[in-house]
Amino acid sequence: MLVVPEDLTRFGPADRVTLARAVLACAVAGLAAAAALGGPEAPAAEGALGLLVGLASVALVLDAVDGWVARRTGTVSAFGARFDLEVDAFLIAVLSLHVAREVGWWVAATGAARYVLLVAQQLVPWLRFELPPSRWRKAVAAYQGIALTAAAAHVLPFAVAAGLLLAGLSALTASFGTEVQALWRVRPPVAVEPAPSCIGSALE
Repeated sequence: MLVVPEDLTRFGPADRVTLARAVLACAVAGLAAAAALGGPEAPAAEGALGLLVGLASVALVLDAVDGWVARRTGTVSAFGARFDLEVDAFLIAVLSLHVAREVGWWVAATGAARYVLLVAQQLVPWLRFELPPSRWRKAVAAYQGIALTAAAAHVLPFAVAAGLLLAGLSALTASFGTEVQALWRVRPPVAVEPAPSCIGSALE
């Protein structure tokens, strides 16, 4: 019989905000795919771009709301934190692929970073352990979304947008590097399999 972790049975108000962000991220993905297939000359391409940027902007604003709601309502949970993280990662991946078509495919590395880490965690067990929350990591993640959305909106000169994206990728690389170093320092002397994540349990 499948045993569902207790915090999965409590889909709280903050999780509903995160779910709304997930829906917005999926809409952004659909618009980005349509733009990739239709090209810049497709009918209503400009309007679709405005909608894409608008939806992404709302999703980024709500990213600051779900955590606040969780703290105010006392519904902070491991599931909620992981759900929020994966929605952030998906939105950044979609935006990075969209922007990479114009700026350069190196931008896609920003969106791929989270998924490269997930693959690495399957190969190196000590990478799976959780570190305490970090304002630096949260700030870096927020910066990626803002920079990618600004680049997608074409509100900045190309060189400025590329520079901001490069700075974001550099900060992301440094963030991942310090996280790996911290995990290396606290790794157990013998490989230990951690408990399955909430997300993994929910999908089985």
